[in-house]
Amino acid sequence: MSHGTSRDPATKVRELESARRWRSEQQGRVVFTNGVFDLLHPGHVDVLLGARNCGDALIVGLNSDASVKRLKGPERPIRNEAERAYVLAALEMVDCVVLFEDDTPIGLVNALRPDVLVKGGDYTEATIVGAPEVRGWGGDVRVIPLTPGQSTTNIIQALRGKSNTR
Repeated sequence: MSHGTSRDPATKVRELESARRWRSEQQGRVVFTNGVFDLLHPGHVDVLLGARNCGDALIVGLNSDASVKRLKGPERPIRNEAERAYVLAALEMVDCVVLFEDDTPIGLVNALRPDVLVKGGDYTEATIVGAPEVRGWGGDVRVIPLTPGQSTTNIIQALRGKSNTR
């Protein structure tokens, strides 16, 4: 998947230590969001764009395949972690992608200490993992409204012919 140019999305996909070094070099406000990002859809783009607009650089924590299976069931993810990371990294608003193995990104949040923590509108600040920590070091927590009718689950159901929406 790598093409060896400076525009290569693979250069934005980092291991934790590399992401930590990258984070320490950033000027301005660093934003963090996380998720599965299995089948990228307009709702994902809207949350990522909203997140990026909250600061100067955007780190995306990406659930590993093993954590997706635990959280979403044995038939997920559709796309493997390397494919999901590469596609996410190709988006202009994404500056860094880091995989995480745990069910929550709290380890990444604590390691990368973002200035702003963002999740989509299916969360409230009270349910966002890492919100108390980010607030504790003076950061902000934001919720981006969800785009109506957009979800990977709905896309999968439609592809399997189980949707009543059309």
